[in-house]
Amino acid sequence: MTTVLISGASIAGPALAYWLRRHGLTPTIVERAPAPRIGGQAIDIRGVALDVVDRMDLLEPLRQVRTRMRGMSMLDGDGNELMRSTEHAISSGRLDSDDIEVLREDLTRMLYERTESDVEYLFDDSVTGIEQDAHGVHVRFDRAAPRTFDLVVGADGLHSTVRRLAFGPEARFVHHLGTYLAVFTAENFLDLDNWQVWFNDGDAGGGLYPARDNTQLRVNLGFRSEPIAYDYRDVDAQRRLLAERLAGLRWETPRLLKAMWQAPDFYFDAMAQVRMDSWSRGRVTLIGDAGYCASPLSGQGTSLALVGAYVLAAELAGAGGDHRAAFDRYERRMRPFVDLNQALATENPGGPASDESIDRAKQAIAL
Repeated sequence: MTTVLISGASIAGPALAYWLRRHGLTPTIVERAPAPRIGGQAIDIRGVALDVVDRMDLLEPLRQVRTRMRGMSMLDGDGNELMRSTEHAISSGRLDSDDIEVLREDLTRMLYERTESDVEYLFDDSVTGIEQDAHGVHVRFDRAAPRTFDLVVGADGLHSTVRRLAFGPEARFVHHLGTYLAVFTAENFLDLDNWQVWFNDGDAGGGLYPARDNTQLRVNLGFRSEPIAYDYRDVDAQRRLLAERLAGLRWETPRLLKAMWQAPDFYFDAMAQVRMDSWSRGRVTLIGDAGYCASPLSGQGTSLALVGAYVLAAELAGAGGDHRAAFDRYERRMRPFVDLNQALATENPGGPASDESIDRAKQAIAL
C-alpha cells in the first residue's frame, strides 16, 4: 500500500488525503500549526471545484455556511461613497452566480472533519529534511522521529518547505505582484449588514465585510510596494510594518489598526505567484499554492487546490504504482487550468478580471 506524506493541513493537503484514502492509499499529514488554523478571508469555490466538493458530499454543507452579501460600496480616503453595487462584490464576484463564497476556516474545518478519523495528523511539527532513493523518501521532522514514505507531497503554501528542500530556494519560483495584504478578524463596529465596504487612498487601502451573522468583521488591509525583506514568521514585525505603511490613512484606519494588534488570527503576506517548469522531482510533488499559487488577486487559489488534489489522487490511483507516470499526467492535465487561472490575477491590474475570463478559467478542466 502506497504511503504518502503530505506537508500542510490547510485545504489542498486534507483534500488530497481524503481522495487518497478513497483510492486505497495511506496518507499522513504534517502541519506546523498545533491545530487546524482559524481565521482567514472569504474564499471562492467556483466551476469545476464545485463538482469536487459535491463528490466529497460537502456541497450542501458549504452552501449552508456560504456568505450572504447583498452588495458593496467603494469609498475614498475620507470615507465618502464613490459607488455601490448590488450585483457584484469584490470578494464574492457576481452575487447571482452559482459559485460559493465561504470563510476559509469553515472549509478547512469540514475537510479536517472528513479526514480526522482515518488520516494520521502530525500537528505542531514540520519537515526539516528530505532524502530520496530508489525505494522511498526519507523524511526528518522537527519533533517526530524520522520516517520513510513512498511519496511526499508539498501542500504547504506560498513559502513551501517541501519545495525549498526538493527544488531549491524560494526566490527562483515566487514572483511578486506588487502588493502586500493583511487579513484579520475584528468586532463589527461599523454594524455592516451583509454589506462590503472597500476604500482606497493612494497606494494603500482595504476592505471590510461582516461574518458570523454580522457579529464580526473580516478586515483586509494592504499596500502596493516593491518586494520587502521581512520575516514571514515574525507576526509582530509584520504588524509594525503594516501600521507604518498605513499610518497616514484616514477614515476608520486608526480603529482598524488598533483592532489589528488584538486579533488572534492576523495574517500578512505578499501577493505573489508560484511559477515552475515542473511540479515534481523524483518521488516529491507539489499541489496548491506550493506549486502554482495564483494569489488572492485571482480569486481561484482554493479552486486550484481542490481540483489539484482530486486530479493528483486520481492519477496516482490509476498509475499502478508508477509515480512518474502519475506525476506526468497530473501536470499535463493541470497546467492549462493553472495557466488560465493565474492569468486572472494580472489581466486587469488594480481591478478584477472580466466575467468572461473567470467563466472560461473556472471550467477549463474536465474531471
